[in-house]
Amino acid sequence: MKYAVGLSGGVDSSVAAMLLKEQGHEVVGITMKLWRDGVYKGGDRDACFGAHEIEDIETARKLAEKLGIDYRVFDCFDTYNREVIAYFRETYLSGKTPNPCVRCNAMLKFGLLPRLARESGLAFDKFATGHYARIVERNGRHGVARAADGSKDQSYFLYRLSQEQLATSEFPLGGYTKKEIRELARARGLVTAERPDSMDFYSGDQNELIGEPDREGEIVDLSGKVLGKHNGFWHYTIGQRKGLGIGGGVPFYVIDLNACRNQVIIGRADDAVKTSLEVVDLVYGTLDPSAADEAVPCRVKVRSAGLPKGPAVLKGTRCEFSEGIAGIAPGQSAVFYAADSDEILAGGVIAREV
Repeated sequence: MKYAVGLSGGVDSSVAAMLLKEQGHEVVGITMKLWRDGVYKGGDRDACFGAHEIEDIETARKLAEKLGIDYRVFDCFDTYNREVIAYFRETYLSGKTPNPCVRCNAMLKFGLLPRLARESGLAFDKFATGHYARIVERNGRHGVARAADGSKDQSYFLYRLSQEQLATSEFPLGGYTKKEIRELARARGLVTAERPDSMDFYSGDQNELIGEPDREGEIVDLSGKVLGKHNGFWHYTIGQRKGLGIGGGVPFYVIDLNACRNQVIIGRADDAVKTSLEVVDLVYGTLDPSAADEAVPCRVKVRSAGLPKGPAVLKGTRCEFSEGIAGIAPGQSAVFYAADSDEILAGGVIAREV
């Protein structure tokens, strides 16, 4: 079988390519070039989007040479800037919390990149990456499932992949732990064996991407009482505790953001706990869309960290859960996992807490 492997210059994608090559498959490495000098400043952090990308590409090129595979780079900056950075900016300025990695995976990494590779003349059967996740099939439908290494699981970021994308993709690392992957890389002498993981979306100050000058506003409690000042609601996220500058002993949390009034609404811990939410733009995994109006038992995850929580019930676009969840942020993703397995039934963008 012929594979195109998305190489990032990190240990995970390196080992994914190596494993497929050792299994006897024909492999080519492909990389998205996202950065363009002079447009954004960036910073020193290792991140998906930043000026250090040139070093990542050079590392990926050296790896391809070691593995004896072809390697291609495709410039995706214009689409990334239009579909991810602009979305990031607009979502924050509307008072919501964006999830750029989810959008990038569905639109660019598993969409634009393999398409550009095929249009360039590369022929391959499947596209593979170094994500920690698994692809499963249930009743004729494809879905994403949690990886064997729960601490590194990335299924949450992949829920928006279409049925066509899942049918033509593969995650070779889904059954491995991170420790095992590093050991494999060391044993094969890969230059990426000790490379640290990239944890950030942007290498610089995210406020640069938002591009809005500071504007003084009020920090208010749920009754509307003014408790402090801030320099712009977009500097805050729902569920945030630190950096509010409000004393009083018992901690406050950001409960809501009012974009029209430039207000940050805060409350106590109990005020942040909700027992239901509604989503928009729902994408179905192993759940058949024809069952969308039925009450489906599930577990729900509203942020990338942590485990899916349950019991919960998904009916249409509304999910109710018996154990309250704090910090539900409109704009983020709610991903619904099966009640009795690690597969994703569906997922959508949080419209509001209820």
